[in-house]
Amino acid sequence: MKESKRYLFSAISVVAFLITFAITTTFPMNNTRPASPSSGFFFSTGDPDSLIATASRPEGRGKIETESADDFLLTSRTMLTEATFTGLLFHGGHGAIREVAVEIYRVFSKDSDTTRVPQVPTRMNSPSDKAFDTRSSKVLGQLRFSVEVIDPHFSAANSVINGINPSPGQNTHGEGAVAGKEVRIHVMFDMPFDLPADHYFFVPQVLLQGHAGNFLWLSAPRPIVFPGTPFSPDLQSWIRNANLDPDWLRIGADIVGGTAFNASFSLSGVVP
Repeated sequence: MKESKRYLFSAISVVAFLITFAITTTFPMNNTRPASPSSGFFFSTGDPDSLIATASRPEGRGKIETESADDFLLTSRTMLTEATFTGLLFHGGHGAIREVAVEIYRVFSKDSDTTRVPQVPTRMNSPSDKAFDTRSSKVLGQLRFSVEVIDPHFSAANSVINGINPSPGQNTHGEGAVAGKEVRIHVMFDMPFDLPADHYFFVPQVLLQGHAGNFLWLSAPRPIVFPGTPFSPDLQSWIRNANLDPDWLRIGADIVGGTAFNASFSLSGVVP
């Protein structure tokens, strides 16, 4: 009796398997296809090199807007979810930070008026006239940030804060050495940047509470070295203020003279 039950169970199992096989091969289930996995994205220009520190801030506290920019390259569509950038708090502490904003520009002549006469030596390989996309901590749901003090006593050999002039007065050689608190600002994009493959400029801006305070973005080695992420073509850092807008100046070639800089930042995200 037990033997008959065992054979009966085996026969039923075989029949069930054959029926299941026939159904799944005749009517394949579309939702069984594995999803294409996303891959991670990371880019960095490396740590500061102490050569120069340049202003980058939104308008406010009695100061006009100033934008410092450095470039990065995307070879495929990328969702940027985080960023870091390292700078100097000049006449201000990390508790004085009131706003952080990030702008993404494409390379001139995209998003630009090419019929006007520039008031700078060149616009070749500069950021465009208008931002491609922006995020600000002032707008709910766009970005959050945290601040890490790296060195309470840090200095840079040169600076550009207010000396941002149209031609022919652009070559000021900079405004001299500055010292302050070195901080790394970590930005989380609650609304990620969804960027197609292209060459871009990253522009971080920080507004401090006091009228005298400035955030100065620190330069990084050029060409990029380890632990940075080398790429080609690596352009250079540019700057403008509201008086120069929509034009830009090369921080090294136009303002300081005879050189070029990168700026210290990193980007993280996913490639869908």
